[in-house]
Amino acid sequence: MGLTRRERTTINSRVEHTPQLRNNGRENVATDSLDRIFGILRRRPDVEAPNLQAWDATDRLLLETAAASAGPGSAVAILGDRYGALTLGALDLLAPAALRVHQDLVTGERALQQNALAWQAEKESDDAGSGRVPEFRQLPLGAELLTGAEVVLLQLPKTLAELEEVAAAVARHAAPGALLLAGGRVKHMSLGMNGVLERYFDSVQPQLARQKSRVIVASHAKADQPPTSFPVVVHLDELGLDVAAHGAVFAGPKLDIGTRFLLTFLPAMKPARHAVDLGCGTGILAAMYARKYPVAHVTATDQSAAAVASARATAQANGLDGRISALQDDALSTMADSSADLVLLNPPFHVGAGVHAGAGLKLIEAAGRVLAPGGELWTVYNRHLPYLPALEREVGPTTVEGNNPKFIVTRSVRRSAR
Repeated sequence: MGLTRRERTTINSRVEHTPQLRNNGRENVATDSLDRIFGILRRRPDVEAPNLQAWDATDRLLLETAAASAGPGSAVAILGDRYGALTLGALDLLAPAALRVHQDLVTGERALQQNALAWQAEKESDDAGSGRVPEFRQLPLGAELLTGAEVVLLQLPKTLAELEEVAAAVARHAAPGALLLAGGRVKHMSLGMNGVLERYFDSVQPQLARQKSRVIVASHAKADQPPTSFPVVVHLDELGLDVAAHGAVFAGPKLDIGTRFLLTFLPAMKPARHAVDLGCGTGILAAMYARKYPVAHVTATDQSAAAVASARATAQANGLDGRISALQDDALSTMADSSADLVLLNPPFHVGAGVHAGAGLKLIEAAGRVLAPGGELWTVYNRHLPYLPALEREVGPTTVEGNNPKFIVTRSVRRSAR
């Protein structure tokens, strides 16, 4: 959500009275080095397109702010690195004693690994041959990631709920006196973010914006940290279902309108021995299908660690954990061909902050590969998206089962031979 004019005025007023970070004598940040790192970054295995970039101005601003405030040999933790810009930049600029990284999306984890290898090769090709192997650990959000961290770099998340979970973890586990540098694009920032950080830190200082990005510096974690409230568990009366949600999961513990529409077709779906909730979010589709068809085993899968943890908790909250397996994966990459009888799909239509159909097309292709002949893919999607040709091509004959002013629901039957 962007800032209103009043919010911009309030923040700029705060910034004018906020002391900026001292440079500590490190006035010449290695801009050329960052340019080289950013130049080799790729998004793969995530969707790649000319209008989708693997880094943004916030990555550069966070790294330069960190370089001005943290000396070599610090313990550094990074949260929300999308494709490796922060991790590889921190290794190069900060020379940390330890570097630990948490990325919610498995595609981000894999992209970082591949980009680290590319950067290593780039360094080794230098005439001096002085490149060192990038060293970092990829860890879940929690104590192992954050204990002892003196500097934490954070790409600000989309939702206040995710920021709440992250801020609570940093305040609880990071080293006393740790510095949290939270950066984002100004158009996506709100005063609510300051409010969340102020619940966990005594000092919250917005810095001056640059290239439409801003860093908020939080420090001095409050002494008394409340116990974690995540995952949040909410009972949905209309479904008779308890839904668990971690901060980063889409729609939180609510029932999104696309899922609500697809659920009205549940009685028309075939009973399956193995069903898949692809892009499961909190696992509502998985839980409702498992409840309707007791013979089925359901795999709830998502690229998001927060979604998979939420789906697992939803299954447990409803006594379905023996029949629902939760799997973090990138578009069913670890599942065998022809191994499912039914797939349920409510695909995303955003890639990062941009509208792009590529993520949904990737999931449709994956469903076609994993479905056994005669298996069914039930899809709900925004009616402006051009998915019908892809459903016919990647899966098989496709019927529009229903539509409303916003969504289309289709049933695709996997053909015997591709």
